[in-house]
Amino acid sequence: MHQKRYVHPMSAVGKRFSDISIAVLGLIFALPLYPLIALAIRLDSRGPVLYHQIRIGYQQDDCVCLFMMHKFRTMRDNAECETGPVWSPRDDPRITRVGQFLRKTRLDELPQLWNVLAGDMSIVGPRPERPGICNNLDHEIPFYSERTFDVLPGITGLAQINTGYDETLDDVKAKVAYDHAYALALSNPWLWLKMDFYVMFKTMLVMITGKGQ
Repeated sequence: MHQKRYVHPMSAVGKRFSDISIAVLGLIFALPLYPLIALAIRLDSRGPVLYHQIRIGYQQDDCVCLFMMHKFRTMRDNAECETGPVWSPRDDPRITRVGQFLRKTRLDELPQLWNVLAGDMSIVGPRPERPGICNNLDHEIPFYSERTFDVLPGITGLAQINTGYDETLDDVKAKVAYDHAYALALSNPWLWLKMDFYVMFKTMLVMITGKGQ
């Protein structure tokens, strides 16, 4: 049993308000891009435009929430039909040409704004992981599953802006400390606000410069 985190009421209310506000504004500005991205994906490779995957969301001692996360497809269709759930290595041959661009600019994650409005995700928070991979990592990394205890997973996060995609166990271990540091910031409204602004600013830089992975 984990020790319950203290999330300041002002942080909780402010975070949900900012999530809804940013998600609505994001969808308004991003919706014109949806048909262009969809057309590019379809012209580049066969398969659906959107990719849906079950992820682990908010957790408590007696509750683990699963939700369907939405993304623009960046890999060839049925990329994991033979391997099952695996991390995407650097220069992954399964990623399409359009998918490379979408990942570098983080545009592939735009559909997750709907997950934020539904309350499954936050704009900023720990990266949601797949149940199959999470179960394996629980045995390898102390306190791994507790990343999303009392905290919603996010589209972006402190760990995401400081590290790249997960390729090895060492990569994941480096992210766990960032995830727990962010969760602790929610106990102080001012610290949470500064942290969220910092993460969102850094995320915007990644999108503009195309330095995502």
